[in-house]
Amino acid sequence: MRRDYSQATPLEVLREIWGYSSFRPMQEEVIRSVLRGDDTLALMPTGGGKSITFQVPALILEGITLVITPLVALMRDQVEKLKSLGINAQALYSGMTRGETLAVLDNIVYAADYKILY
Repeated sequence: MRRDYSQATPLEVLREIWGYSSFRPMQEEVIRSVLRGDDTLALMPTGGGKSITFQVPALILEGITLVITPLVALMRDQVEKLKSLGINAQALYSGMTRGETLAVLDNIVYAADYKILY
């Protein structure tokens, strides 16, 4: 059973899930903006830790986070990494069979603990 992070601070989530003791530049500012419910646009360099800026709020906030990206390899890598950390995530992308697509959608609809859908 996944821990409920709804009362956790972003830093607590970062430490517990990813094992980092602090955020990279800009990450915490972006996360706090998202958690306040502000419209947020973050431009960060490759390798700047963009994924953390939506993954941490996804665990704290209620419901599922929808991530839109054209990079299928990124989706697959992110989902596998999240699953290895005990976070339920799924991906929908071109090239999946109808059966695979329906299985993902069924998992998202009927399993309440999914947090991220790419």
